[in-house]
Amino acid sequence: MKMFKKNLSADRQDSKGFTLIELLVVIAIIGILSSVVLASLNSARKKSRDARRVADIKQIQLALEMYYDANPTTGYPTALSALATTYIPVVPIDPSTQVVYTYAALGSGTSCTSYHLMATLEEDTNNVLDVDSDAAAGTACTNGGTDAAGTDPIYDVKP
Repeated sequence: MKMFKKNLSADRQDSKGFTLIELLVVIAIIGILSSVVLASLNSARKKSRDARRVADIKQIQLALEMYYDANPTTGYPTALSALATTYIPVVPIDPSTQVVYTYAALGSGTSCTSYHLMATLEEDTNNVLDVDSDAAAGTACTNGGTDAAGTDPIYDVKP
């Protein structure tokens, strides 16, 4: 009878697999590491979108100045769409909301002698917020849109 009796302890020593506990520990470690990586990627994506917003605002600002130089009697356009094709190929839009940036032509009557251009940043600790206009709302010229205050986290510029 001893000959048919199986030695259980010998079988356990010969097994070459992982235990359930070992597998669960490895899966938990992988889960924790992946959540840390994803959190870092999300922050990097926000910074990337903010950098794009700042670059877009500077590109629009340059197009506005070219428009003003070409139209000194009327001044700045009442809408950003007036810049398209002649001064800028396409008016940039916000990378998250897919909406045109906030713009108001300022002045009196039909003479738009100034403007206020704004983009809301996702990271309110961005260094560019320290050097932007932070402008109060101004008086819009005829059909120049509605102006708003440019308090942080809004990156705003004026001429």
